[in-house]
Amino acid sequence: MTSEHVDVLIVGAGLSGIGAACQLREHLPAKSVAVLEAREASGGTWDLFRYPGIRSDSDMFTFGFRWRPWPGTKALADGPSILDYLRTVASEYGVDELIRYRHRVVRASWDSAAATWTVEVDRWVDDAVTRVVITAGMLWCASGYYDYDEPFAPEFAGEEEFTGELVHPQHWPADLDVSDKTVVVIGSGATAMTLVPALAGTAGHVTMLQRSPTYVVSRPAKDRLATRLEKLPTALSYPVVRWANILWGTATFQLARRRPDIIKKLVLKGARAQLPDTVDVDVHFSPTYNPWDQRFCIVPDGDLFRAVRRGQASIVTDTIERFTPHGIRLGSGAELQADVIVTATGLQVLAFGGIELVVDGEPVDFSKTMAYKALMLSGVPNFVYTIGYTNASWTLKADLVSDYAVRLMRHMDETGASSVVPVRDPEVQERPFMDFTSGYVLRAIAMMPRQGDRAPWLLRQNYLADLLTIRHGRIEDGALAFDRAAERRAPALTDA
Repeated sequence: MTSEHVDVLIVGAGLSGIGAACQLREHLPAKSVAVLEAREASGGTWDLFRYPGIRSDSDMFTFGFRWRPWPGTKALADGPSILDYLRTVASEYGVDELIRYRHRVVRASWDSAAATWTVEVDRWVDDAVTRVVITAGMLWCASGYYDYDEPFAPEFAGEEEFTGELVHPQHWPADLDVSDKTVVVIGSGATAMTLVPALAGTAGHVTMLQRSPTYVVSRPAKDRLATRLEKLPTALSYPVVRWANILWGTATFQLARRRPDIIKKLVLKGARAQLPDTVDVDVHFSPTYNPWDQRFCIVPDGDLFRAVRRGQASIVTDTIERFTPHGIRLGSGAELQADVIVTATGLQVLAFGGIELVVDGEPVDFSKTMAYKALMLSGVPNFVYTIGYTNASWTLKADLVSDYAVRLMRHMDETGASSVVPVRDPEVQERPFMDFTSGYVLRAIAMMPRQGDRAPWLLRQNYLADLLTIRHGRIEDGALAFDRAAERRAPALTDA
């Protein structure tokens, strides 16, 4: 068993992990950093998903890092372009040299006496697995919130009877050919909205089968403001375009919360304008929930609506009774014929990468913790995590977490603190971690931390408010306890 020590150990080499490591290299270059990635490649989501049309559903001017402008004018970029951007950034900051692939974190144990995390890692070399140990002063979980190995895949009656091809987008077969075939995509989220128009160009016909509708909004594939400012230096144009998107998104969300009827009316009006009269918008595009109770689906240049207009795709809103040898029998009694069925049924949430955390010999039950500023956990010292917004770009929050973690570590160095831990206030009342009704959230809410009813325990899903409290707020706010013991002796390191 091998043991070594680093100042900061980052788990995950996707967008969050790369961004975190870049900011540490830039602002705290004296700290030793390692990035552990369970897979064989960096990029996280953007390397994992290979289904046709994979793209961002957030504008790239907020999905790109604040400190590294997204190039060009494309607002909703494809997966390969995003992956190239992330790997370019990692190379520019030297982060690609810090990533250790095929390293899966299994368990992390905190020792208050040593102010150190002992992290047990399974390392794959060819087909052999070796357990290695890395100690770290700070543990940063940037692994996202879903299981990369197993998607959410509900069982359907009669599934084994289906004689066609059954695939899940998370494990898309590289050799799947849908040319001239009849395809049914089960789902109504971002993945289904992306797949349907992407497949419609080559498949014989594509049907999106949804149990319930989603709010669908079209936006230009190229940002209009970015296009107007294209001739300006990026240092001038990028902040302007970025802030325009931030303010527009924030205003739209706040209006949706205060006057959901207005937003719903506008969204449905936009859908009707792009669909033929034969499509019942009230049935297929009018959810029973209010706008932003779940995430909107954004389609570039109305590609989904265009596929429906051209007769290449159709929408069916119904329940599934069972699979049949040649398709799906619906709750209404009708049967959808299919050569290929795609189960775009969502993600399997995995809290904090599935890592077992132990603090001074006691296993951490995440559901018993409270989230501090949605980036640390009560009772868990020297631990930071990155989880993005549900109502805006993931990167907006990831950038704020990086800013805060850098400030926190710098403050600890300046004040001689060896550890920091959020201390829960017994007067703060619990709330669910996310006020969101999407299926993947509801399925996992019981295993997630709680949030509180007031700052700094309240998860506001508001970038402008978080900008003040996270990027610029006081570190010593009364909720954090620091250990400033004069001397700490790091555990002896051995190589075996």
